[in-house]
Amino acid sequence: MRLSCFVPRNLRIPGPIVVLTVGLMLSACSSVGYYAHVAKGQGELVANRRDISAVLRDPSTDEATRKRLALSQDARRFATDHLGLPDNRSYTSYVKLDRPYVVWNVFATPRFSVSPIQHCFPFAGCVAYRGYFSKDKANAEAARLKADGDDTYVGGVPAYSTLGWFSDSILSSMMRWDDDELAGTIFHELAHQLVYVKDDSAFNESFASFVQEEGLREWRRSRGLPPQDDHDKAMDDGFTWLVMDLRDRLKTLYASGVDEQAMAAGKQQAIDDFRVRYAQWRDLDWPNDHRYDAWVNAPINNARLLPFGIYDRWTPVFLALFHHAEGQWPAFYASVRQFARQPYAERQKLLQQWLDSTRRPTVAPP
Repeated sequence: MRLSCFVPRNLRIPGPIVVLTVGLMLSACSSVGYYAHVAKGQGELVANRRDISAVLRDPSTDEATRKRLALSQDARRFATDHLGLPDNRSYTSYVKLDRPYVVWNVFATPRFSVSPIQHCFPFAGCVAYRGYFSKDKANAEAARLKADGDDTYVGGVPAYSTLGWFSDSILSSMMRWDDDELAGTIFHELAHQLVYVKDDSAFNESFASFVQEEGLREWRRSRGLPPQDDHDKAMDDGFTWLVMDLRDRLKTLYASGVDEQAMAAGKQQAIDDFRVRYAQWRDLDWPNDHRYDAWVNAPINNARLLPFGIYDRWTPVFLALFHHAEGQWPAFYASVRQFARQPYAERQKLLQQWLDSTRRPTVAPP
């Protein structure tokens, strides 16, 4: 997952990937102008896509692109044949973009809150961002929200999913990733097509992230490759914990009831303290690795913290379910669908019970 600056490798922007749902395109809740903008953006992708088989045959295709697209089709077949993911036309076409990102997402929160300003759409439910196919439009929306007093953040997105409503394409913005990230993205986005629950981003993203991680393990094994190096993931997890700790501290501050002046001072102090803790953590555990410095040194506000944590909150639960299914994908998906059918409150309760039991004997699925 890559943003305009830098985010952890395991952080997706909704996140380097986002789910821009078809609900955005069908929503009558937004302005006509926004509806037209999103419909136009999606329409241009459809109009400009080419079958990857044709791109591979085209003598003008450069060798680097040819190699990456060929690998994407191997991963696409593996997703269906070995992971039980949808067998459709998604990720069998290619679109060359004229920009570094396909979409820019605008996140916003009130000045003294870490809760996102939600946007709700038919089919997809509520999400914590609004997507634009134009960076200028995204920045204009962020400026409007900021003028109203909100904290805002704009993040570039290399890829998104329409949840199967359209045949999603491989985009040129995805091609700068390494092989694992490209294959894993295909697994992740196809998982969204298989199971998606309205109004529960943490469930959806944790499920898709588990399918991505386990799918990559099996994919690498099938190609005779060694397991992935855990160094990057361990560092990403540590950094994510630091950011989520900052978010928790801010949440406590905002609930304290102090006056606005004290809250503003406390907010800045919490951010300054976070930067000190980050430097101590980096120097102690990851000496000479400064990959997160740019993110930490850039301006930080509530909205910039929103993407962290939603992609892996419940991944230990899905790992436990996968083990309970004895590593059989159809049985695993059946268990996931049982969770998905539960009302939200009951699903959260069950997920938490499973999370609490991950260090105890396995419980039966609902």
